[in-house]
Amino acid sequence: MKIEIFSDVLCPWCYIGKRRIRAALEAFAHRDRLEVVWRSFELAPELDRTPGVTAAQAMEQWMDPAAVPARVRLIKDNGRQEGLELNLERSRPISTFDAHRLSHLAAHRGQADEILERLFHAYHTEAVNVADHDVLARLAVEEGLDAGEVRALLDGDAYADDVRADERRARALGVSGVPSVVVDGMCPVPGVMPPAELASVLEQAWARGGGRAEAPVEG
Repeated sequence: MKIEIFSDVLCPWCYIGKRRIRAALEAFAHRDRLEVVWRSFELAPELDRTPGVTAAQAMEQWMDPAAVPARVRLIKDNGRQEGLELNLERSRPISTFDAHRLSHLAAHRGQADEILERLFHAYHTEAVNVADHDVLARLAVEEGLDAGEVRALLDGDAYADDVRADERRARALGVSGVPSVVVDGMCPVPGVMPPAELASVLEQAWARGGGRAEAPVEG
């Protein structure tokens, strides 16, 4: 059975969801029969590689500023429940396109989960600029990727088409926000659901037989 997880490094709920999805997968009786694929999704494709305001300040641009402190507390509390330190007052949104390209390289080396974990921690906990190529190179090498291969990726456009293909697939599947989980091409479900509820989704899909054909990718 194929599990597609759409996420973006900028999204604190995606870091929280990563923990909950992992718990759901570990509880699933047929986890050895699952194919887990991490998909790219850019929440703010208009951003560049230069950090601006903090994540908490950015929230004031799309919601009532008076409601932001409570929203930040909610996110941080949910993160804390999963053992995560989320520093929205320090992290600064930037372009995640190159981070997504790096995650595709990692996937081809069987290290997608490890690289994504490092990227999430770097951005949300350490509040570093994960659009900076030197930072990305350092993080990748820390997780065991080849320094020369990583630098060549960052200096070129390798895996750019893969990122765009993921984004087209998100649209084809009706994914409009992250984290989203798609099981065997069916309708996306929120990736921040409690692990027991996510596990139930997996069990129901398994009971239906799995193996459903993927939804077509646009373009």
